[in-house]
Amino acid sequence: MNPVDYRTLIGRDANPRGRSGGPGRRRAPRIRWWPASLAAALLASPFLSPAHDAAAPRRIVAPVPVAAAPRAPTPAETPPPASAPSTREVEVRRGDSLAAIFHRVGMSPQQLYEILHLNRDTARLRRIHPGQRLVFVIDDAGRLQSMEYRIRPTRRLLIRRGPKGLDSRVIDRRPEVRVGYAAAVIRDSLFVAGQRAGLPDNLIMELAHIFGWDIDFALDIRPGDRFTVVYERHYLDGTHLDEGNIVAAEFINRGRVYRALRYTDPRGRTDYYSPDGRSMRKAFLRTPVSFTRISSRFTLHRRHPILHRDRRHVGVDYAAPAGTPVHAAGDARVVFVGRKGGYGRTVILGHGDGYSTLYAHLSRFARGLRRGARVRQGRVIGYVGRSGLATGPHLHYEFRIRGVHRDPLRVHLPAARPIAARYRHDFRRSARALLAQLDVLGRSQVAMGE
Repeated sequence: MNPVDYRTLIGRDANPRGRSGGPGRRRAPRIRWWPASLAAALLASPFLSPAHDAAAPRRIVAPVPVAAAPRAPTPAETPPPASAPSTREVEVRRGDSLAAIFHRVGMSPQQLYEILHLNRDTARLRRIHPGQRLVFVIDDAGRLQSMEYRIRPTRRLLIRRGPKGLDSRVIDRRPEVRVGYAAAVIRDSLFVAGQRAGLPDNLIMELAHIFGWDIDFALDIRPGDRFTVVYERHYLDGTHLDEGNIVAAEFINRGRVYRALRYTDPRGRTDYYSPDGRSMRKAFLRTPVSFTRISSRFTLHRRHPILHRDRRHVGVDYAAPAGTPVHAAGDARVVFVGRKGGYGRTVILGHGDGYSTLYAHLSRFARGLRRGARVRQGRVIGYVGRSGLATGPHLHYEFRIRGVHRDPLRVHLPAARPIAARYRHDFRRSARALLAQLDVLGRSQVAMGE
């Protein structure tokens, strides 16, 4: 193909810009340069062979998706923040029931039923007492999330809602144990002297119980008798809670010294012993009832107040308010329970080795007491009354050895078992420290002129 002579093309169109031809002469057509250049380039394409064109790499550009920037929610679309569960603390008032408390905190009866029937621990909520506290955590829907029942300062019941529903557990805190001391001289009564020394009522009663097998606190106490007590004091978070057990005590009655030490053997059995390891307990209580006075003693000749004739009185009558608890004098089996002529409502206990005791004129028997049942020393077996031939409420008490009546106030009572031989070394080691404390307190009492 011969190249085009562009000069011939230009000559045909040569006409100076701005000049017009003579009359009747046509304007020559203009040549557009860029289409002609493009055509020339296309005509020159045979210089690029098909082989070169096929080998040239081809790139395909595909659009890449770009994640859209998150759109900020409008105020109308923003969810309201979830409110925290509310906490309510309630103190049990007189006459309160758990149903009333649940109603006050806005919880349904169905939730109350669920909690009470959860297990044995939560069943104790049926017996709430004034002054106890309950803490509830409740969500917006009125559902219980947790509940705490403060049974006492060192024990609480905790109920919580978990993935599987409600569950509960009892949490105990062990208080700190400190040592307390008290000493006094009796001028009027043990009770008044104990209060003057700062002892709470329960420890005064425990002191009388410890020495009650050797000392009759209704008949044997004299002005000038004295006592010394070492006892536990319980603290929680530095706050005094209450008093614990007496750990050592000394009582001087009519010049005779009695000492008692609390000891727990490796088996976990706890009792009070004399310094030489003899049990302070006897096989029998000297008096099985808390009485106000002895209205009639053991005698072979007595004018009966109702029958008005001489009859033997083979027991002791303890005057006491009607309903006063009567205790088993020793470990025993119930031989008789029921009505027995002039004795009225009567209980007879067999203690083994030929010993038996009788309790008469009762107002009623302890619940569940029946013939053949075994009872432990100190268990309540009935209540003082005036059934049968009785002029007023009192307990008629008899003590028999192999069927023979003995005076309950004078009979020699057999001792309980002493410390086992294998524990005596451990007991003596514990006793030395307690006796040293009693000696120090005794000297201090004398120095103060008590």
